[in-house]
Amino acid sequence: MQCDMAGCMKAIRIRMLCRMSLSLRKSREGQELVEYALLAGFIAVTVAAVIPYQATGPVSTIFSKVGSYLVTLGGG
Repeated sequence: MQCDMAGCMKAIRIRMLCRMSLSLRKSREGQELVEYALLAGFIAVTVAAVIPYQATGPVSTIFSKVGSYLVTLGGG
């Protein structure tokens, strides 16, 4: 009897998942959510690609100044 009950529960879960996926497909909110997620991902990738090139100059300048201060303070 337990095997039949387990099979029945599995079938119910599959039906529920199918109904949920169909309602999500029909819903415009689901489509908008995906579009916003793709847009956010595109912006994140773009920022990650641009920031290192923009920050290279200022970071290099900071390290150069710190190095020169250390040489000046160290006397060597």
